[in-house]
Amino acid sequence: MQLVFSDAQYWEDFLPLTFTRPVAAMRCGILTFAERWQKILDNTEVSYFTEAYLQKKFPEPEKKESLFLVTNFLPTETVIRQIKDLKQGEALVYEDELIAAKINMEGFSLHQIEKMTDIKEDLIFFKKPSDLFTYNKQAIDFDFELLTNGRTSQELSSTNGFLGDKKDLFIEEGAEIEFSTLNTKTGKIYIGKNAEVMEGCHLRGPISLGEESKFNLGAKIYGATTIGPHCKVGGEVSNIIIFGYTSKGHDGFIGNSVIGEWCNFGADTNSSNLKNNYSHVRLWNYRTKAFEDTGLQFAGLIMGDHSKTAINTQLNTGTVVGVASNIFREGFPPNLVENFSWGGRKEDERFKLDKAYEVAERAMARRKVALIEEDKAIFKHIFDAY
Repeated sequence: MQLVFSDAQYWEDFLPLTFTRPVAAMRCGILTFAERWQKILDNTEVSYFTEAYLQKKFPEPEKKESLFLVTNFLPTETVIRQIKDLKQGEALVYEDELIAAKINMEGFSLHQIEKMTDIKEDLIFFKKPSDLFTYNKQAIDFDFELLTNGRTSQELSSTNGFLGDKKDLFIEEGAEIEFSTLNTKTGKIYIGKNAEVMEGCHLRGPISLGEESKFNLGAKIYGATTIGPHCKVGGEVSNIIIFGYTSKGHDGFIGNSVIGEWCNFGADTNSSNLKNNYSHVRLWNYRTKAFEDTGLQFAGLIMGDHSKTAINTQLNTGTVVGVASNIFREGFPPNLVENFSWGGRKEDERFKLDKAYEVAERAMARRKVALIEEDKAIFKHIFDAY
């Protein structure tokens, strides 16, 4: 059975994170939404119902019987069973929104649905970027159980200090942790395959460190924090999500933030996550084209893929940075940094597209990943349309 992961009405609400990916490809907890549902449903036949310009990289559905699924929520056991038990022409609805349906993608139409069932339970639903870090603890807990149930963790080296219950620590094969402290009293800690926690680090869960990622010497990591695969993180972070392939290797603080892939933070980059007057933080909304109240006292940085900061960069509370932006001017950049900004300020020139390709190719080559033509086409669309 083909899984069709749908952006539904949520894609625009997650910009700038979704400029370069469908909603299902975002990471929260340990896994991406797509990875989580593949694991839950034990199915790797995946396609995406997303923006036209993303479909060349993220395959569109084949015209056949499928399970159509909105992915950006954490299901209960009851909801999982309801999804698995769906018959052709049946659907599940949550808060008046379709979230799952068994349909045929040939001549896709909601008219195929003959029976709709309302989900009565309260679900954790992710509807905007700040929801990702707000509910990251719950997502880590969910994924920890999903990935570790019935499995045995690697042993924690005796050089480390440990507080909490060992059942809340899971270390995958090939991971290295020496002369650090780990505290699971406040949440679970998951260390991915071949990850490394260098000497002198302090980890206070809930935390997920992705495959091949590293906490650099002396890092201070507060939960709920997710570091995706192939990242380097140093300094101090608190309640952040990094999707993957990003370097924040030096001192500096980032808190209550979501950061995409292929970003780089210059040494001593700091991002405020609390206003001096303790008022709610506003974040730019690409759908409404306005700054909107998050209802949160703590909210830091939302950064799209391939963006970078120079050394000693200062980012204000509630800063949103687009795709392939380079921030290097003195002082605080504005709270909205446009896609392909060359400098960070509104009046700055744009990063030339061919140069953006070159930088992306060099950065990705360091991790032995190629910038493919589909990536370039996505870059060009964003450059031209936004």
